[in-house]
Amino acid sequence: MSIVIYHNPACGTSRNTLALIRNAGIEPTVIEYLKTPPDRATLRAVIARMGVAVREALREKGTPYAELGLADPKWSDDELIDFMLQHPILINRPIVVTPLGARLCRPSEAVLDLLPADQKAAFAKEDGEVVIDTQGRRVR
Repeated sequence: MSIVIYHNPACGTSRNTLALIRNAGIEPTVIEYLKTPPDRATLRAVIARMGVAVREALREKGTPYAELGLADPKWSDDELIDFMLQHPILINRPIVVTPLGARLCRPSEAVLDLLPADQKAAFAKEDGEVVIDTQGRRVR
């Protein structure tokens, strides 16, 4: 089973998402997209698989989004992709791709809808919020 996470290890949401995948007994392919950004075709394919507009895959916080004027509707999808390829930090994360679909996993527990296996143990996010109980069931 092929599961891919576009991951930023400096991001708590991304770390929690990866931990939830592993809590299901799955070792995904981890792509640290800031070190190894996807190529144009892959980025387009992942965004299309998520079923969102290119603009919805942009990250604003902690990026050059404002400085580049990306809120301006004048930018085409191709131009926005160009910006994401030049500045991978603009790609929102974490994005998880599984045989069941692809999505931006914010909040991290959104990944649970994409996993083909149940959670194996209790799980709490880094901030202490319990997501999975001791029976492996989603808390909320």
